Amino acid sequence: MRALLAFGGSRGDAQPGVLLARELTRRGHEVTLAVSPNLVDFATEYGVPARPFGLDTDTLLRAQLQRRGRGGPRARLRALRELNRQGFGEAARDLLPLADGADVVIGAMANEEVAEGVAAAVRAPFAAMHYFPIRPSRSVPIVPAPFGTRLPGSLNRAGWRAVARARTWALAPDVAELRRTTLGLGCPARIAIQAYDERLFGGLDTEWGVDHPFVGFLVPPAVTDRIDARLSDWLAAGGPPVYAGFGSMPVGDGAATIELLRAACRRLGRRLLFVTGSNAVETGFTAELAIVRSVDHSTVLPRCAVAIHHGGAGTTAAALRAGVPQVVCSFLADQPYWGQRLQQLEVGAALPFSRLTAARLERALLRADSEIVARRAAGFAAEFRHDGVARTADIVAMLGAGLRPAVPFTVDRRFS
Repeated sequence: MRALLAFGGSRGDAQPGVLLARELTRRGHEVTLAVSPNLVDFATEYGVPARPFGLDTDTLLRAQLQRRGRGGPRARLRALRELNRQGFGEAARDLLPLADGADVVIGAMANEEVAEGVAAAVRAPFAAMHYFPIRPSRSVPIVPAPFGTRLPGSLNRAGWRAVARARTWALAPDVAELRRTTLGLGCPARIAIQAYDERLFGGLDTEWGVDHPFVGFLVPPAVTDRIDARLSDWLAAGGPPVYAGFGSMPVGDGAATIELLRAACRRLGRRLLFVTGSNAVETGFTAELAIVRSVDHSTVLPRCAVAIHHGGAGTTAAALRAGVPQVVCSFLADQPYWGQRLQQLEVGAALPFSRLTAARLERALLRADSEIVARRAAGFAAEFRHDGVARTADIVAMLGAGLRPAVPFTVDRRFS
């Protein structure tokens, strides 16, 4: 089987594609992995060669956050359309030659439409990879706020349909152009793989059928030796610290953010481990503070008391697997939804990063560091599925062979 995997977006968007490419290659399939230009080296670190497509997503993300909230309604509507369209033409141009001869095409949520158009061009089945339940449903609150759970299911479904229509409207010119290029052909088959734990959203199993198979989070294998010696010594020198890291999200003034986090941790008697990610902050160690570029989540998070992060699906999954309570300080996209869901399930707390203050963070940490949240988080981790990559590879192989996958739903109601 020849497969094209198109996983644009941030590092969190690309990692499931890298893991899937590695598993399909191990099974003897011919795989072409395409990621955003700034993430080619990231894929290589996992031993997976990758081809660049589209635009640099770090640059796009920073521009998006800088423009957010500016102007009146019309200006914001234009900005929304520009945001969704950015890089579409470049991505299509880069992916079309890579898809030649493909038996199946898989596309991440961030570039689903362009990947599907490319699959149609070569008459290959298409699988979208969803890291969050973005399809219209009654079960998922459309409003990422505490009162969202009280909204009627019909309103949730209508809201998600409106979101889908808005994205379709935004991309309409580019999708039409791609269809003209590909003679208006469609994909012979299409599914949307749900790459997250179905226990987090009870009710979707009764709304969606086999064309939306749940596979669990796609996470890397747990390791025990991928840790810097200085960090290991620091972790061993005191009690469990609070982890804080915001992935690809730019925090603005890094020093001020660290001081805010440190002050809240100090009042709770906790040390702080800050992971800089894409933010330019000087690294170093003191008795109460460690600042490092990156960590292996499977090794470090189980040794932490609480994980503060941006709410990306990848970091959310890593903390759930580690059984560590979470404080989600969301920036955009699906992040506030993850935060609210974790808070509703009593495995964490949530607030927008833009409203972050020492007092609000301290309240969120007190909630997350409580006995009941720690117990709930540990209970979820005890039944975390570790086979998401393998299950996804099974589905892709079936789709590439011309078969329709049929994955049964299994929902644990204790977490719904």
